[in-house]
Amino acid sequence: MRPTQANDVFHAIAHPTRRAILLRLKASECAANELAEPFQITFAAISQHLRILEDAELVSARRDGRYRFYRLRPEPLQDVLDWSNEFAAFFEQRLDALGSYLDKKHGKSASGSKKNA
Repeated sequence: MRPTQANDVFHAIAHPTRRAILLRLKASECAANELAEPFQITFAAISQHLRILEDAELVSARRDGRYRFYRLRPEPLQDVLDWSNEFAAFFEQRLDALGSYLDKKHGKSASGSKKNA
């Protein structure tokens, strides 16, 4: 197993809280305290999640007075999409095989009609 790097997008999106933060930021820029509201974890924990997202360049932060506002930077997610697309053919083959199996099991012919019993 390879060690996790600070800017690892896959590591950044592995945690459900970080994925929820990214979904929230899809709508608009938010202050850190707004991002923390729906979670029942400490603000320090939210800050740590935001740091991981920032290190992976999935979010950017700007200061406005004593507040930090975060904005989604979706470009690094292209790596995730590219990687998952590598498996698209595999899943299509598996789904086709499942469809064929189900058609045989339920007596459907290639034309989609049921066999006479």
